[in-house]
Order: sequence, then C-alpha cells, then structure tokens
Amino acid sequence: MRKVATLRLLALGLLLMGHGLWAQQSSAPPAGAQQPAAQPGQQPQTDSDLAATLKVDVNLVNVYVTVTDEHGSPIGGLKKENFLLEEDNREQRIAVFDKESAQPISIALTIDTSLSTRHDLPLEQASAKRFVHAILRPVDALSVYDFSEVVHDDTRGFTADLKRIDESVDHIRVGAATALYDAVYLTSRSLEHRKGRKVIVLITDGEDTVSKVDYKAAVRAAVEAEALVYSIIIVPIENSAGREIGGEHALIQLSEDTGGKYYYAVSTSQLDDAFRKISDELRTQYLLAYYPSQRTSFSEFRRIEVKVAGVPDVAAYRVRHRAGYYTVKSEF
Repeated sequence: MRKVATLRLLALGLLLMGHGLWAQQSSAPPAGAQQPAAQPGQQPQTDSDLAATLKVDVNLVNVYVTVTDEHGSPIGGLKKENFLLEEDNREQRIAVFDKESAQPISIALTIDTSLSTRHDLPLEQASAKRFVHAILRPVDALSVYDFSEVVHDDTRGFTADLKRIDESVDHIRVGAATALYDAVYLTSRSLEHRKGRKVIVLITDGEDTVSKVDYKAAVRAAVEAEALVYSIIIVPIENSAGREIGGEHALIQLSEDTGGKYYYAVSTSQLDDAFRKISDELRTQYLLAYYPSQRTSFSEFRRIEVKVAGVPDVAAYRVRHRAGYYTVKSEF
C-alpha cells in the first residue's frame, strides 16, 4: 500500500513539473501557513489536497527593482549576480531575472479634481497627455481615473488608444471633496489581475477628506496588486496655512512602501520633469523573482530587502522596491 502511495506522489510530481509548478522546496509547509496536526475523526490528506498544498508552496514572488545613482539617475546594465535578495533576513535564491524594458506596463493615471486643485488642473491635464504620448507603446495599456468625492474610471478600462486617453483626460470632471484613499484602493484593485508591471501615477495635493477606506486599506491594496505608486504632489504657489502636510507624508510613505517614488511640483516645468523621471525609471527597471524558502515563522507580512553587490562604488547605489508582501490576501 505504501509503495502504491509513493508511486502516486511521484506521478503527481511529474505532472506538476510539466505545468511549471514544481520547486526545490515543494515538500515544505505552505508559505505563511502552518499545517495543522490531524485531529480525531479528521480525514487524512488526499492526493488532491497535496496538489493544492504544492501550488501554494511554489508561489513565485515578483520584486520589481529600481536602481539609481546618488543623483537619482536610473542605472541599467546590471546582471543577476549583482543582486542579493532577502526575505525576513533570510537570503533567497533568485529564480527569475529580467530587465523590464521589454515587458508590458499597465498604468492607472489618477488625477485629483477636487476644489483645492482646480487652478492647476489645466496644466496637469496638458502635462499628463505629454507623458502618455511619451511612455505608451502598443504592448502597454493605460486607464484614466479622476477623483473628487467620487472616483471615476474615465476610459472605462485599460487601453492603448491615445485618442481615447486624450479625450478622457480632457473631460475629467471637477468636484468638491477628495477621496484620495478610495482612489488608491480602487485603482489598485483594477490592476490586480493585469499582467506585467503595474503602476499608479497619482497627481494630487495630498489631502484626503471623504474616503470610505482608510490609509492602511489603500496601502494594502497597492501592495497586494504589486503596484508601484508614483506620487506627484502639487504644491500651491502660495504656501497657505491650510496645506495638508500630513497627507503629503502619507503619500511619501505609500510611494516608498510600494517601490515607487514621490515628486513635488510647483510649476509646469517641474510637473513635466516629474513625468520624464517616471518614464525613465519605467524603462530601466529589473524583475527579480523567487520561490520563498522554508519558513519557521508564520507572520502575515513578509519583509523583502534587495541589495546591489559586486560593482564599483556600491555605496552610491540606491535600490527601491516594495517593502514586502502579504501571505493572505484581504477580502474585497
């Protein structure tokens, strides 16, 4: 009987190898979940149960990495051996390495149209269209969102049609209040099942007033979607006493936690410069992917750290990537 069970497991392993699902650590417990001991009266694991367990085991973790020099200029030309990757301080073997310039990008261009931004809106629209025309390729797709008290999907999905995108940017609607965290949450969910790189470009003054979800839920949605958040923070020419400094700090943290970046803009030239820098980064990113090694702890959040090694003046390199990932997806 034991011999039959062994043969069945071997056959299952071969089947999984054929589908690219078998990994070196396939016999380890599922990432982030402890296998319970059998209880009295509980049925033993079947082969189908084991197959489900193995699929959880070998979930590939993608880490999109941006490397810049001390002046913020993107660095290309690095190789797999130039990267060290750790999860919760345990070194991981990089299973997949790729330069991201050839991979498709899905971008959620998200524009604050609340009352506090109305004076800057025409400049933002013109600059956003220049960015779209510079970055978008036939393999890419973009959606336009505007948000005030309500979040609107102006393109009604992702598209590479520049005319449709331009019309959507031109016809965004102005409102009163600001549902900033709702916008981050909803755009993240729209990116959830997109293939390739996923990016949110957020243009706002940083103030949230009426969101139904909180900051924590918005950040989690972005992390779960593997979306890089680039925040362009519009600063009024007159630095009024009502400027939302707390909201700006929240956007800065959101960008850092997702592997994106934040920029301040007080003029059209600075807005164009922020878009240009985002475009340059998106053309020079790296993909590192790994199968998590066997775990001894079962925390819900796994922290990731990537370092550059084996290059001259390594201390001058700056590495950005998402802070980590959740082992259990939130309900939505």
